[in-house]
Amino acid sequence: MDKSERDKNAVVLLSGGIDSTTTMAIARSQGYNLYALSFRYGQKNTIEIDSAKNIASAFGAKEHLVLDIDLRTIGGSALTDQIPVPKGRSNKEISKGIPVTYVPARNTIFLSFALAVAETRGASNIFIGVNAIDFSGYPDCRAKYIQAFEDMANLATKAGTEEKIRIKIRTPLIQMTKAEIIRKGYELGVDYGLTISCYDPMPDGAPCGMCDSCLIRAKGFEEAGLYDPVSKTV
Repeated sequence: MDKSERDKNAVVLLSGGIDSTTTMAIARSQGYNLYALSFRYGQKNTIEIDSAKNIASAFGAKEHLVLDIDLRTIGGSALTDQIPVPKGRSNKEISKGIPVTYVPARNTIFLSFALAVAETRGASNIFIGVNAIDFSGYPDCRAKYIQAFEDMANLATKAGTEEKIRIKIRTPLIQMTKAEIIRKGYELGVDYGLTISCYDPMPDGAPCGMCDSCLIRAKGFEEAGLYDPVSKTV
């Protein structure tokens, strides 16, 4: 596969939430062939896998891989371990420090798998919906980290060394607020009714409305002045 073909292909990390879905919409709007990648990693919110499948289908992804890796055996996070998910925190509390919903090395693990998929699918681009403004304090959502991973990726792959194909980690949302992300998604025709953001949904799949992710989502829609089809509020 030549360089021009590789440049048209993109692996998109797809969790089923607002950020990854908007990222996929941006990649599609830029003309990339989409290879969606999701993970069943032992998270409490397994409903997000169904959302990711529906989103990948709606966007016409050429392929949607769902990989199974059990991070419960490592633990250390409220998303994978017997640790309560924080509820009802203030904006100040959410923005301070690294919360217990941080999954150790998750983006490094996910990007490593994405890198392998990019090599085998002939993709020069990996899209990830990390955000350094309206986020929960995760250290692996920062531009400095992304640049370091990209540098490593091009030292550690056949594509980057022997074939001289530079793999790029693309982060179109990294300097956007949640409201800006939502507005961008609406511009691109994203159906946010397909997404789920909740860390700890009800048995029927309804969002709890009180975890950090639900509160950040609600704040984003409110600041954007737009209707959230999931929580049915503006």
